[in-house]
Amino acid sequence: MASSVMSLCTICHDEGISNSAVTWCTECEVFFCEDCEKPHSKSRLSKNHKTMSAEDYQKLPTFMQEISSQCRDHKKKFELYCSFHACPCCVQCITDKHKKCQDMKPLSDIIQQVKSSASVQLFEKDLTNVKENLDTAIRYLKTRISTINTQKTKTVEEIRYMRKSISDYLDKLEQDILNDLESKHSKLKSNMATLLQQMEQRASQVDQMQSQFTKMTQYATELQMYIGLREIEKTTTEMAKYIEDLEGGDHFGEKNLEVKISSALQSILKDVKSFGDININTTSSSLQTKAGRKDQAQHLVPKVSGIEQIKPSLLTKLTLPEDMKSLEIRACLILPDGKCMILDYNKKLLLRFSNDGIFIREVVTLTGYPRDAYFVRNNTVAVTLGNTNQTVLVDTEKNTVIQTIQLSHGCYGVASDGTTLVISDSVNQCTTVNLSDMSHTIIKGMGEVCHVSLYKGNIYGTNDNENRVYCYKITGEPVWTFQHQDIDSPIGITLDRNGFVYIASPGNNSIVVVSPDGKACKTILLEKMESNILGQ
Repeated sequence: MASSVMSLCTICHDEGISNSAVTWCTECEVFFCEDCEKPHSKSRLSKNHKTMSAEDYQKLPTFMQEISSQCRDHKKKFELYCSFHACPCCVQCITDKHKKCQDMKPLSDIIQQVKSSASVQLFEKDLTNVKENLDTAIRYLKTRISTINTQKTKTVEEIRYMRKSISDYLDKLEQDILNDLESKHSKLKSNMATLLQQMEQRASQVDQMQSQFTKMTQYATELQMYIGLREIEKTTTEMAKYIEDLEGGDHFGEKNLEVKISSALQSILKDVKSFGDININTTSSSLQTKAGRKDQAQHLVPKVSGIEQIKPSLLTKLTLPEDMKSLEIRACLILPDGKCMILDYNKKLLLRFSNDGIFIREVVTLTGYPRDAYFVRNNTVAVTLGNTNQTVLVDTEKNTVIQTIQLSHGCYGVASDGTTLVISDSVNQCTTVNLSDMSHTIIKGMGEVCHVSLYKGNIYGTNDNENRVYCYKITGEPVWTFQHQDIDSPIGITLDRNGFVYIASPGNNSIVVVSPDGKACKTILLEKMESNILGQ
């Protein structure tokens, strides 16, 4: 976005005067007011300088206003371009940082007629395509959000329908068993009531006979008494037999009402742990965007050198203190500031060295035996701890472990691109860790990958048992496999900015570089390096 701030003359401002600028010199990189611009345009040294109006300068995006034609480190004008590092250089940069770089070109040749080159139109088209693709993707995502909202509503309706169906069905089953209870209770009660009525009638007869027996003993003649006793005997015999028959049957059996709840129904409380499962079913995207250019023949910078141009040279040799000669080095890495770190397996140490390879200090003592280390971002280094299933993040400035990542498998190889961490277990699986929320994703089927590297969404790994190098997508799909006679028990692996893969093999003390497509290779070292740091 263009700046809306009024520009002041640089010369006048340095003298404490606030005059509005009218001109910007692209070579002096200063603003001039009308008065100061006149001597600048007439001076023999600067009269041929290219200028532009201050108003037009303010229309430039902020990031372009900050671009300088001078080296910030040495305050000298950029004159050369390093193809390997893809950056402009001043003459002093060559001595300080690029003395080993072999492909240096005049900067003027690189930027000559850049505005009229085909690249401008191509990149303008690329920007248009990217914007259209973003707009298409945004519309697609909004449609998807609407779709999943509809899916949620339908899912809620389905859940509630199932809940009502279960309730209605249980209500029916409940009513059925209550009806059955009422029927059996009524039948049982009716049978017992009928028997009770019969027995009460017989009891009434016995009561009447007892009353008559008292009167018989008082008023009956001997003959009447004799005949009456016979009648009483007959009645009591019949009553006794009646009671005996009732006892012999099941009339006095205790018939109790009981309920046995269905085992299938009872299992609901025991076996049914959830109403169901909510799954996210991923299918292929229907999003269609414009394809990007595959033919990148038109570039603002020269083409990247091929594998045949890669030539190693010794940059630094690490000097170990006398008491550290017995180190078992498992990893060596170079930090963005040029300092080096090595990982000692025996003493569980992470050690730091200066840019010149001089030992500085012990960074941290680890709780488990370390297997690999990789720079993550800022001052953070990730270290794997093997069979402990842990990977720790170490702050190399504060000399402390700031986070422990617990996984479900062993932690051996590790790599990062600053946003994602890849950890291999050397037994057919890796785990990616999102460094923003520390979420884990297990990737299976990747073979016995020992050490790994991460580059542009691909995972590269070595198999020291089969002497192979693998390239996988970050989702686990294989891209290519490479094998060569000079790759023997490969362990170390890394990539340069152009995608070339470097493999270190302790089996024959070699370093082999493989092309990005995994089809060509070059052996760049076949000798013992001990603790040397190589550069290209």
